[in-house]
Amino acid sequence: MRLKSSIWVAAYLRRCQTEGVFGAVRKRGAEEAGAVFVKLALLDGNAMLYAPAPQTAYDDSRPIERVFAPTSPQPLPEQAVEERLAKEIRFDPDVWIVEIEDRAGRHFLDLARA
Repeated sequence: MRLKSSIWVAAYLRRCQTEGVFGAVRKRGAEEAGAVFVKLALLDGNAMLYAPAPQTAYDDSRPIERVFAPTSPQPLPEQAVEERLAKEIRFDPDVWIVEIEDRAGRHFLDLARA
């Protein structure tokens, strides 16, 4: 059984904050199972967007994990990331949008799995 999105987001933000990375919920989604998108602002006008990975990226032996994939290999202008987020919200109004800020590009998504 996968953690509720609200619990996962709270734990993820706490992880970021313990590492000195500012993070906040920009949009609350469905409490139980809303998809979570993470915007990493690099504080130079660029950002990375991490989206739920396709089902093929999941390990069948660990079905409860959340896996994220960057939507582009390189940072994009923040405006481009914001346009993508607007499309995602129009497609699914139950999504969560979490924004973190770190010049070094740390996102901790590889550590925040459950």
